[in-house]
Amino acid sequence: MTAGAAQAGGLVHSMSSSVQLQVDSARTTSTRLGSQYSVSGSGVNTTDGTTAGTISTGAITSGVMAPGAIAATQASNGTAFSYSTSYIQGDAVPTSAPTVGAVGNFSSQTSYAAGTKDTLAGTLSTAGAISLTAGGAGTSATGQFVSEITVID
Repeated sequence: MTAGAAQAGGLVHSMSSSVQLQVDSARTTSTRLGSQYSVSGSGVNTTDGTTAGTISTGAITSGVMAPGAIAATQASNGTAFSYSTSYIQGDAVPTSAPTVGAVGNFSSQTSYAAGTKDTLAGTLSTAGAISLTAGGAGTSATGQFVSEITVID
């Protein structure tokens, strides 16, 4: 007869630590607004001055539409009519990339300067202590220490 093997439990302990230092780069974000042109009406005749019934003789320059001059006249005297037009001029297409800090020709633009390292630092000790030193604007420092214990049956 043999005796069963003795079951011995155990522990596993692991530790890790890390430091992440980040300095932001210069960047510019932009949103370009396109041109919008709308005409609607009933009971009217339209002309661009050269051709009856023409709605627009607009031209596009640098990606921006410039509508032509439109004249509307009542189609029949004494009858109801309505006419409306709207135009939103879009942003011109740029010829070069934006420069950080310079305002470009976009309706919505945000520019960020590069981060400044200055005194940004992070250290780890063999005892698990983390030391972080703040840097200048546009920087971040993150420190982490993890201690994990696993019980084995």
